[in-house]
Amino acid sequence: MTSFWVYFAAKPLWWIIVTIATFLFTSWLNRRVGGTPLLHPVLVALSLIILLLQITDTDYDTYFQGAQFIHFLLGPATVALAVPLYDHFERIKKMLLPLLVACTCGALTAALSVIATAWALGASDNTLLSLAPKSVTSPIAIGIAEKIGGYPSLAAGLVLITGAIGCLTAPPLFRWLKIEDDAVKGFTLGLSSHGFGTAYAFEFSTLAGAFAGLAMGLTGLLTAFLVPVLVRLLGL
Repeated sequence: MTSFWVYFAAKPLWWIIVTIATFLFTSWLNRRVGGTPLLHPVLVALSLIILLLQITDTDYDTYFQGAQFIHFLLGPATVALAVPLYDHFERIKKMLLPLLVACTCGALTAALSVIATAWALGASDNTLLSLAPKSVTSPIAIGIAEKIGGYPSLAAGLVLITGAIGCLTAPPLFRWLKIEDDAVKGFTLGLSSHGFGTAYAFEFSTLAGAFAGLAMGLTGLLTAFLVPVLVRLLGL
């Protein structure tokens, strides 16, 4: 059995199969429990794969030899968000100024609130710098963390946690605030919970998904410009 495992673990195809099979299983599990964000397929699949790598003593580079082919699809999948955006372009064009203002306020609030909270709790400067970009999608957050002196790996993990928390808390907040407009729901999810929130928004409607994709892109762009400036102003 040891020889069998060593042989297959070294093959990129094995880790593609593991990744896809794990995600399919966690998607099925999520549907069975009513689609709760607490058991988000991405978060659960990530945890299971990490556990498998730990148990089998497999390093990340070996795993990524296979997973890189799925990772490549992230780019086309992101570009595909332009399709629902195009379908609702007229409504987006009419609301462009309010959306820009809301996104700017949201990006600033996300960065300043987490920095203030972590600073009050005694976090180190490097941790503060890693927390600042936690509300944008992983590639942008990693790039920002590297530029300002944070820990890219910590920033990537915080992005996932932020996305999961956002998806978990959004539905009760929408009910509490009596928000019925799918455009508002989607934009809120995309702004605060990046890719996780965008995927979750499509469960409401394509309109929510379109506005979530727009918010995710705008927040990433604005955060990339605003966070370095904030860091300098705060003297971190």
